[in-house]
Parts: sequence; C-alpha cells; structure tokens
Amino acid sequence: MRTNLVTREGYNKLKKELDFLWREDRPEVTKKVTWAASLGDRSENADYQYNKKRLREIDRRVRFLRKRLDVLKVIDYSPQQDGKVFFGAWVEIENEAGETKTFRIVGPDEIYGRNDYISIDSPMARALLSKEVDDDIVVTTPLGKKEWFINEISYDTNIE
Repeated sequence: MRTNLVTREGYNKLKKELDFLWREDRPEVTKKVTWAASLGDRSENADYQYNKKRLREIDRRVRFLRKRLDVLKVIDYSPQQDGKVFFGAWVEIENEAGETKTFRIVGPDEIYGRNDYISIDSPMARALLSKEVDDDIVVTTPLGKKEWFINEISYDTNIE
C-alpha cells in the first residue's frame, strides 16, 4: 500500500519535474524525432529509434506525475507537532551499540535519490510515529527485532 502523503517540498519537486518534462524536455525530443524522421529510412536510424523511445518514456512519466499529483495530499508543518514524531519530522535515533542514524519521514514519492529520507510506509517510520525524545522503539526487520532510542526530533524544513 502506498500512502498518498507528501511534504510541501516534495510536491513542489514533483510539480517542477512535470513542468520540465512537459515544457522543455518533450518539445526538444519531439524536434529530434521529427528531424530524424525526415532523413528517410527509420528502421536503421538510431537517432529516430532512440528519441522515439525517449519520447515514450517522457510521456509515461508525465502521465504518472499528472495522476499522482492529483491524489497526493500535501502535509505542512504545524507547531502542534513539536516534541513528537509525525510526518515530515527529522529524527535522530541510536541503538545500544552507539550507532546513530538521522533521517526524515516523508511520502513514498520523495525517497528516491535521498539516503536521508524514509517512507512513512516503512516499518521504522510506523514504529516512530507519535513517539517522543528518549522513547524506545522496537522495529521488526528481516534480521530480527532491533531496538532504537530517539535522541532528537526536529521539523527544520530548511534542510535540503
């Protein structure tokens, strides 16, 4: 199951990607396809075949983004969230061995390309929700149960 939540920054990033693909990338690739098609035999024309494939990929992503942006619910920070872990929180956790991890809980559409973001749908995020600093959490992983302690919670939206 995929949660339809997104942070304001994540929504803006997806919207920016859609605008770039539709207004800049697609027209440029369309010109290349038209030019390559005008050269004649398309069966052996690598420019034509590559750009035609690229155009299909762009169109597929544009369709996905349009549908996805329509169903996403933007969750903005609220001062009532302070002190507890909720959607959009930066959380620092530590295990008994002293290993620490810091990440932000975001929607599933925002985690790609970021090592410091985890999805709200992940077992770690689910275990952290509504917890406070100094709380213990137990997360079930494929390697067994792991215990973590919450060191810090913040909602600094300027970290990017």
